[in-house]
Amino acid sequence: MLRDTASASPPPAFDPVPVRHRRDGWTPERQRTFIAALAQYLCVDRAAEAAGMSRESAYRLRRHPGAESFADAWNHILAGKRKGSSDLSLLWHRAFYGTLKPIVRGGQVVATLRRHDNKALMALLNRMDQADRSRERMAARSAPGERSR
Repeated sequence: MLRDTASASPPPAFDPVPVRHRRDGWTPERQRTFIAALAQYLCVDRAAEAAGMSRESAYRLRRHPGAESFADAWNHILAGKRKGSSDLSLLWHRAFYGTLKPIVRGGQVVATLRRHDNKALMALLNRMDQADRSRERMAARSAPGERSR
């Protein structure tokens, strides 16, 4: 999910993780790129790709001694991940319309597969169950003189 960059807040400030200098390693600039991309895309895979690093190495860096500030910035970004109508509409779309996967042969798209997303359907049903339980609890609280079971 790509955030609207006009309404997105800037990535949180953090102290880069002190690591041994390697040309192909997690430089302070790569760490800043990762956190900025994570704030934009809300996806660890895409943020690692933007930094030119692997997802696994990002998680290793997060566990590195001295990475508390980096991990806090990461947590802050993902804790603010929007939930609501856009996620719900995406679940509906993926559950009922599926996703399209192009089949490419020789550099040309020759077919398209439509795959329905059962995980999205289950998440949607779970949200509906939670909403039903919440309504039942509210109705039980507002009903005067009735005892709950």
